[in-house]
Amino acid sequence: MPKLIIDDIPVEVLDGMTVLEAAHSIDIPIPHFCWHPALGKAGACRVCAVKMLDGPVKGIQMSCMLPAQDGMVVSTTDPEAQEMRRHVIEWMMINHPHDCPVCDEGGECQLQDLTISGGHGVRRYAGKKRTHVNQDLGPYVTHEMNRCIQCYRCVRFYQEYAGGTDFGVMGSAGRVYFGRFQDGPLESPFSGNLVDICPTGVFTDKTARFRARYWDYDMAPSVCPGCSLGCNTTPVARYRELLKIVARRNDAVNGWFICDRGRFFNTEVNAPQRPRAPLVDGGETGWDEALEALLLCISEVTECYGPGSIAIVGSSRLALEGAVLLPLLARSHFAGALCYSLRTDEAVRTDFSATGRVASQQDVRQSDCIVIYGCDPLQEAPMMALAVRQAWRNGARVHLIGDKVNLPCEYIQVDSLSEVSFAAAKAPVLICSAYGNSDSLSDIIEQHDTLKLATLFSGPNSYAAALLSQEHGAVSLEQAVADGCIKGIISIEADIPAGLLEGIPFVAALDWRMTSVVSRAQIVLPTTSWIEMDGTYINAEGRAQRFKKVMNPGLPIRGLDPAGHPPHCHRSDAPGGMPLPAWEIIAKLIGGMGGEHIAEPLSGKWARLTRLDPESQGVKICDL
Repeated sequence: MPKLIIDDIPVEVLDGMTVLEAAHSIDIPIPHFCWHPALGKAGACRVCAVKMLDGPVKGIQMSCMLPAQDGMVVSTTDPEAQEMRRHVIEWMMINHPHDCPVCDEGGECQLQDLTISGGHGVRRYAGKKRTHVNQDLGPYVTHEMNRCIQCYRCVRFYQEYAGGTDFGVMGSAGRVYFGRFQDGPLESPFSGNLVDICPTGVFTDKTARFRARYWDYDMAPSVCPGCSLGCNTTPVARYRELLKIVARRNDAVNGWFICDRGRFFNTEVNAPQRPRAPLVDGGETGWDEALEALLLCISEVTECYGPGSIAIVGSSRLALEGAVLLPLLARSHFAGALCYSLRTDEAVRTDFSATGRVASQQDVRQSDCIVIYGCDPLQEAPMMALAVRQAWRNGARVHLIGDKVNLPCEYIQVDSLSEVSFAAAKAPVLICSAYGNSDSLSDIIEQHDTLKLATLFSGPNSYAAALLSQEHGAVSLEQAVADGCIKGIISIEADIPAGLLEGIPFVAALDWRMTSVVSRAQIVLPTTSWIEMDGTYINAEGRAQRFKKVMNPGLPIRGLDPAGHPPHCHRSDAPGGMPLPAWEIIAKLIGGMGGEHIAEPLSGKWARLTRLDPESQGVKICDL
């Protein structure tokens, strides 16, 4: 392990670390553009210059390209190094349009920060600027090529890291151009990450363009509900409107990036037609009246059809706080069925969590042998496909069993698991769907001590729903309805198909989406979306992660009036601000039926999760 001195501070680092990484490890910032922790070094920007005072290398050096070595004495504050960095920034700004006041990246621009901190404030260049023609890259990403500083981050991510082929670099010298051969939507399902990794305003989020500055944002650490992987995100809101979602680093889960499905997920949250007030037979009412009507209907259905005629139906997108209360709700009025799933074939795998044999995305990225068994990661959980690509880039063998699928890497298609040799692999991973074909995997997993299993569930809290279902003896709604005894359904954020609602006289829905169940329900109680509440999800590997409230519920100001103005009246609550977290509504129903008062839904073995830091890597529930 090399030992060196940086700005008079001794430091010992791992073999292979660069001087820049060594400096960052002791909180000494070195300016940089082209270097990125996930992309590595490129030596393209030349702004990370430091002065080597002693050791095997001396003089001005680029810290991102120089491996740390014994005996090095490094200065980041040497006047010669500072002068070099100032000159580099000035060169970069020669052709820059200087459009900070109108640039959508203003306030969160790395070039802006380093230009100011480097002391460059007077423009000396009087020549003609180089200009480019921008491209239309589709509905999500805006292209402003004149702001480019040629750091190559975008193409390194898009082509090398994500495996995209429709975007690249063209030209040479001062004519370098980053884009497509022709206008058109970016094809990679990870294209939105260009917005995050670009250190200037070349790529910005088109869905939130010109809506607010960085200092106006409402932000909080959150977890993506798009699939079961639990990628970490930071939603950005303003005036009760979800503007955009950006990636949040978690090395144990998604690393630095997220997929486009999770990034551009703001349409349903902002939808004016989503349930925003309690409805009874299609008419808006207050909370007390709606809860009283629901309790009355439950009593009438029970009296008419007998005890056990109502099904309580949860889902994989219901946060843990609401999911743990469903058994209490079912017992409080003697429900006939408790359901966390819709179909009988949803026999999920949760039994390997206690053995430590469940693979995280990080395990997949570090694997040397991957088997994809009967699933399509790019469709079911795109970030898992990106993790597979990183393993393949590092030399892992990737095998596919089942129908051909689209993967961002090369793979070998085989007919069965017996054709895969795990003997030579040090860290093999098997990726499969959580639904079906579970029996055929048990023997293979037990035969190989080092093999880990990565399962793909259907929703952000499917793992918790499966655990609770097993613990409380829940059945699928399909099975409950087939018995013919169910005459009423209380749906809590469940996407029930119309076929399972046929012949059911009474339906009540607690939801924040405008689903077919909400359209069918006689009573609708609006719930908050995940960014309007604090909550917990347990992802596919059994990792519990907290997410925090970003904004209050309510109609976005832009949706109140065609002119974009709030209503000209004084009121103490926001228009459309009546939704409550699902667990609070469930707790009110339990209390209305004579049950216990619930102030905190996570109690008992779940109580520790209330103290979980949302900015941490989460905790495996097998470790609770």
